Amino acid sequence: MGEKNTRLRVVSSREEIFTLNPNERLVHLAFRPSNKDIFGLVETCPKIEVIQLPKSYIATVSRSIEMFLQMQHIQLLEGDVWGHRKDINEYYAIPSSAIEKIKELKSEGKSAEEIERKVSRESKLNPGMVAYLLTKETPA
Repeated sequence: MGEKNTRLRVVSSREEIFTLNPNERLVHLAFRPSNKDIFGLVETCPKIEVIQLPKSYIATVSRSIEMFLQMQHIQLLEGDVWGHRKDINEYYAIPSSAIEKIKELKSEGKSAEEIERKVSRESKLNPGMVAYLLTKETPA
């Protein structure tokens, strides 16, 4: 269970959306998605919880798509998969060190904001992803 939540499925083309496992929860789109791509993704992966886009693409997401995702309780996050080689692995593994750090800081009673700031700085994960992991990996 834990391992599944800590892998980000990297999708590099719109054709690939329809080949995804329906159980995917975390998806990183490495291309600029159209509204149709986002709808297709949500249809293909009904359990999706997070869609991550690079900074340059997130600005192009329409307001209607943002509202659609909010209604579906899907988080749209900005982030990159640094140095990820898609030809080697279609998944980007979120470093277990980041998850350990989240657990450690949480057990020390640190606030969510503090954990997000510290872990995102150390691991290159964006704060939104840290926040997601905080709720997923370590249920209160």
